[in-house]
Amino acid sequence: DSGNDVTGVDVEAAKVASLSAGECPIYEPGLAELLRANLAAGRLRFTTDLSAGLRGARLVFIAVGTPGRPDGAADLAAVERVALEVARALTGPAVLITKSTVPVGTGARLDEIVRGATPHAVQIVSNPEFLKEGSAVDDFLRPDRVIIGAESAEAADAVAEVYKPFVRNNKPIVHMSRAAAELTKYAANAYLAMRISFINEVAELCERVGVNVDEVRRGIGLDARIGQHFMYPGLGYGGSCFPKDVRALAHTAREQGVSCGILDAVDARNRRARQRVAQWVIDRLGPDLSGVRLAVWGLAFKPNTDDVREAPAMDVIEVLLAAGASVAVHDPRAMEPARAVLGQRVTWCADPYAALQGAAALVTATEWMEYRSPDFERMRALLVRPLIFDGRNLYDPVTMARAGFEYYSVGRPAVK
Repeated sequence: DSGNDVTGVDVEAAKVASLSAGECPIYEPGLAELLRANLAAGRLRFTTDLSAGLRGARLVFIAVGTPGRPDGAADLAAVERVALEVARALTGPAVLITKSTVPVGTGARLDEIVRGATPHAVQIVSNPEFLKEGSAVDDFLRPDRVIIGAESAEAADAVAEVYKPFVRNNKPIVHMSRAAAELTKYAANAYLAMRISFINEVAELCERVGVNVDEVRRGIGLDARIGQHFMYPGLGYGGSCFPKDVRALAHTAREQGVSCGILDAVDARNRRARQRVAQWVIDRLGPDLSGVRLAVWGLAFKPNTDDVREAPAMDVIEVLLAAGASVAVHDPRAMEPARAVLGQRVTWCADPYAALQGAAALVTATEWMEYRSPDFERMRALLVRPLIFDGRNLYDPVTMARAGFEYYSVGRPAVK
């Protein structure tokens, strides 16, 4: 959108065809409009032909997945395979840039792979992304910083040139070593995940001592050294980044003989966050939920995305199904991705209120805006009992008590 000519290459022909037709395969605010505008302008195209895609390319970005392996390590098979295929297909010098989240030392490994596969000069640069799902377009257009990890000033400058239109507000382009850039990405994600797990741990303590975590959160967040970001208690984090990146960083630490107790605790606390809310339902309604209908609002791991990877809602639903419950679900955007996981084991509702019909309780699992100000009178009429387990602290406990609901939320005392 800043004037470059861009070719996207993928091995999935169906995805390439849909993108070429202007159909965005994921939901991300503003992305579909950018896709269609630049297809129409002739600056963007998609292909399955790597050689054609590389023709004339000065910069080649690798943006494939690095899923977690069972031991927590990042699976680099796709990154290494693509680097090798790119090297073999090059017809001239190029800068090969890893956008994929990769462990320290990956750039050096790719250097070896590429050097043995092409006679052309190829420089490997680490350029990690810091985009939040749900606001990725805005994050790209207005980044806090751009990090470029390179072993040569020439390669770093070539990548920096691409980002200059997006840092006119004087946000920095930070140059560092390739290994430092790789580690920075993991450290940033792990730190943000740690804040979420920390406030969830404080929230559980608040429940035990009768303190409202919102008061504590505000009290500590007003400290300029701490701030409010990522300090909201609830079902914890999910998605394609935080869970696997925390585990991958812990795996790297163990490989290097470094204690990773904090990272392991962050991961364990996050798992506990979703287990606790599911257990509230079982403790209140009984261990055998056979014949009990429950409603779940929200399937995506966060609002403004259709991503259900490691979504807390999915774990909660699995626990409820295992206890025998029938579960009715709604999500504004994530129904189809969730259907691929849950199949016909749940009831799919096109309207959030339809999920409440005949349900013994509601569980909120994603903080979509449309769930924040519902019709409480209508909810009470549809539910078998006015019972809500709020995994995202969407509602005010005093308001819920006045509306006649039995209401449970994270880290906040019940109001009767």
